[in-house]
Amino acid sequence: MGRIICAGLGPGDPDLISVKSDRAIRGASDIAYFRKAGRAGQARRIVEGMLSPQVTEHAMEYPVTTELPFDSPGYITALADFYDDWASRLLELTKTRDIVVLCEGDPFFYGSFMHLYTRLLGRVEVEVIPGIPGMVGCWTATGEPITWGDDVLTVLAGTLPEEELARHMAATDALVVMKTGRNLPKIKRALAAVGKLEAAWLVERGTMPDQRLAQLTEVEENDCPYFAIVLVHGQGRRPEKGTPE
Repeated sequence: MGRIICAGLGPGDPDLISVKSDRAIRGASDIAYFRKAGRAGQARRIVEGMLSPQVTEHAMEYPVTTELPFDSPGYITALADFYDDWASRLLELTKTRDIVVLCEGDPFFYGSFMHLYTRLLGRVEVEVIPGIPGMVGCWTATGEPITWGDDVLTVLAGTLPEEELARHMAATDALVVMKTGRNLPKIKRALAAVGKLEAAWLVERGTMPDQRLAQLTEVEENDCPYFAIVLVHGQGRRPEKGTPE
């Protein structure tokens, strides 16, 4: 019986893939990765040039992405069926060999692999290789630490209701907002409501060749990049002369 090995790919730059994930990817006979129908897939692009010539690829194409509201019954049913189906397919493949599943960032941090993991656990051996979360690559791209001293960092999903976003934003020092896309106008309104819009940054495709870094106030509301994160840096205590440590 083979194993499922989920390789965390980090924030996008192939040089930031861990040695362990790199070894698993290069030695794989079969790889599986998520992608939108008709697209190459971000995970697949990251490992370009790393795969064995004999590798067999299994593209797991989402049946729906943004066509339906994420909390609608149709969306939930379509995704649940999709994960059920691919868990069964991967389980069948492991009867004869290991399968390496690619996952951007860290598999256990908003990663799609989590939904396969819960379906496979206890049915096959599963190994998860951690990866640098995408948000780490993004805040490093700004050239400024995200937290200082005893700053509190809050990570939010942009899919939350606007009132919930504003409540959490007001209660934290440093902030990361994931899942921007079409939620960007709502995120900007919530930041403005708590007085943090001027300090916010948008980082798109952090660490990748086409990385974009911009102050959020300069980003148009209809400019809704999918691979983007909104950041607000903490301004906590620092051990500098004239200030308490």
